[in-house]
Amino acid sequence: MGNVISFLVYLAPVPTFYGIYKKKSTQGFQSVPYLVALFSGMLWFYYALLKKNAMLLITINSFGTVIETIYIVMFIFYAPKDARKFTLKLFGFMNVGLFCSILVLSHFAVRSEYRVPVLGWINVAISVIVFAAPLSIVAQVIRTRSVEFMPFSLSFFLTLSAVMWFSYGLFLKDICIAIPNVLGFILGLLQMLLYAIYRNRKPIEDDEKKIPAADQHVKNVVGLTTLATSEVHPVDPPPRDHDKSVEVDNTAAASCA
Repeated sequence: MGNVISFLVYLAPVPTFYGIYKKKSTQGFQSVPYLVALFSGMLWFYYALLKKNAMLLITINSFGTVIETIYIVMFIFYAPKDARKFTLKLFGFMNVGLFCSILVLSHFAVRSEYRVPVLGWINVAISVIVFAAPLSIVAQVIRTRSVEFMPFSLSFFLTLSAVMWFSYGLFLKDICIAIPNVLGFILGLLQMLLYAIYRNRKPIEDDEKKIPAADQHVKNVVGLTTLATSEVHPVDPPPRDHDKSVEVDNTAAASCA
């Protein structure tokens, strides 16, 4: 059941990338959440290979690694030059450099009997960092009384997924799988509670709402389970027409003088 829900979560960004394909543009979308999701999937897949009796972890994270790679390749293909360069640099640093460093160190600097626990706690540390990210969207919802960037269905399924993976961790007696999903479950319940409280409230205007919206939505969907997936909204650049018109008027006035 956990794998079925996790498959659906991994497929959540499909509409986003279909829109990117149709418009031949990334439209301001960000690559960071997909790179983080790929990094997390690679680490959990490696952990599952070292650990015995973890076929469910192997299947879901192998699927996640493939699907996130497809997302990233599409993003690089349609992204503007600067975004493409940034994505390639971050991919090289995190998904190649950092992952290979963990791979090498775990094999040559850690004794075989400690290898699985050490890698497991590395995954726990990364998961806790990822799970802490939705706290900003929680603060945004409380401040603006708006749940626009915190969809209930996504929070519900990610919470349900956390419950399933927590149960799986208990079944395997693997604390490294269970612990992150406790935090994911608590944060998921908090988000659904806030949705119930603010879904019919009149939003409060917030000057910061439009610009960081994509970053906040990224934080909302990057985590909440032993896998990671993500979908983002584009960031609309601030309008500059007014500034340009003022500059033109000043130039005209100066020339007349």
